[in-house]
Amino acid sequence: MQEQDRQLLQSVEALIFASEEPVTPQAICQIIGGEFSYPDLQSAVEALNQEYEATGRTFRIHFLAGGYRFLTDPDHGDLVRQLLAPVIQRRLSRSMLEVLSVIAWHQPVTKGDIQQIRGVSPDYAIDRLLSRGLVEVRGRADSPGRPLQYGTTAGFLDLFHLPSLKDLPKLREIKEILQEHEEQEYLAAGGEQSPADNDEPAQMEAPE
Repeated sequence: MQEQDRQLLQSVEALIFASEEPVTPQAICQIIGGEFSYPDLQSAVEALNQEYEATGRTFRIHFLAGGYRFLTDPDHGDLVRQLLAPVIQRRLSRSMLEVLSVIAWHQPVTKGDIQQIRGVSPDYAIDRLLSRGLVEVRGRADSPGRPLQYGTTAGFLDLFHLPSLKDLPKLREIKEILQEHEEQEYLAAGGEQSPADNDEPAQMEAPE
């Protein structure tokens, strides 16, 4: 590999590694400049991933939420989940995950729609999801009172490693996510049930 090609690979690697959020192809190409194009970027990412695989590295570059970022290889997922369990516990309770899944599947959706689906008020969960940048206001409904409508953000796609909303999991997979989250909270609490799971009844519906 020529020295110039190696420098380009290192530039792409450095930009993706340094960012806490997915880096868009446009941003990478603009920063590198010159005649570096999107096809060049795709080739660079493929070359880097091939190098990571050949050298037994535990991470790969993935495209999700409109940009590139590093993700740990699934074979090491259990170790990483144990490390991040306290962080995940602070982020989302079970009720917040359920409200988030309803918004994702039915967006744009109002608080009244969510309450009708889950049977309990979503006010607290929506406030927390808004503060974490996982949902956003999408406008107002045409129904009486013109209530606010909510939808998911790019941060939601990033959190669940989804390239787009077309890749949303099915209901069965959502339940598996919730179960996995409960296991993470169990680990974070040292084997004791987290009180965050008891703030609302567990009721959720989504299309199969």
